[in-house]
Amino acid sequence: MRSVVMLAVVMVTVAGIGPLFAPYDPTAINIPNRLSPPSSEFPLGTDALGRDILSRILHGARWSLGLAFVVSLISLVIGTAIGLLAALGGGLTDWVTMRTTDSFLAFPELVAAIVIAGLTGGGTWSLIFALAVTGWMRYARVARGIGLSLKTRGYVIQAQLAGMSGLAIARWHYLPSLLPSLTVVWTGMFARAILGISALGFLGFGVQPPNPEWGSMLLDARVHIRSTPLQMIWPGLAVVISVLAINLAGDALRDALAEERDGP
Repeated sequence: MRSVVMLAVVMVTVAGIGPLFAPYDPTAINIPNRLSPPSSEFPLGTDALGRDILSRILHGARWSLGLAFVVSLISLVIGTAIGLLAALGGGLTDWVTMRTTDSFLAFPELVAAIVIAGLTGGGTWSLIFALAVTGWMRYARVARGIGLSLKTRGYVIQAQLAGMSGLAIARWHYLPSLLPSLTVVWTGMFARAILGISALGFLGFGVQPPNPEWGSMLLDARVHIRSTPLQMIWPGLAVVISVLAINLAGDALRDALAEERDGP
């Protein structure tokens, strides 16, 4: 859990105060300095419009990491609610819910997100909707599996006999048991959300110009990949490092929970 807390602090810090360290306005056009190589004035160089790449990457973190956090959180809430509904409802409710989940899982998430974003016109809200709609299924399966195992526990049966509502049982008995496993799933889905946002941005369906976002920065730099490849390398590295850090934190959390469960 400590690794996830540290991850959250680092991500919030980068997304929140990173732009404060940007040396220039990320949207300011400076044609005389277009496609400048890295220098003391522009540490990572400039793009085709003369905008400072370092400033755009720092400001882009607010979009790429912030939107990924929002998307993964929305997916977590939706998936957990659906999984608990299936586990608590049982019978036909469970069958319909899980068959719906399996139907969503049958389509590649990124392809489905691209189709939805394209149909809804692109843009920030379209991106959030597309990725949230295609990202809740794994949470649902985990929540349903753990929920089914908890239904036969003595304290859950006692709570039912005491007249507690299904919502209260879910709040006080199910969610505390679900939280560790769902947190591990969330770290992986957070990383996938960053990749999804960058992919949609690269295809032109994400955050729209002039707002800097890592995927849209890759799109802008694509035309100059032969003459100035560093334009694509810097935002690409930002995506890779973020995803790698999140996945490593998720692995550390999973190992810590496994050790805690197995005991000394």
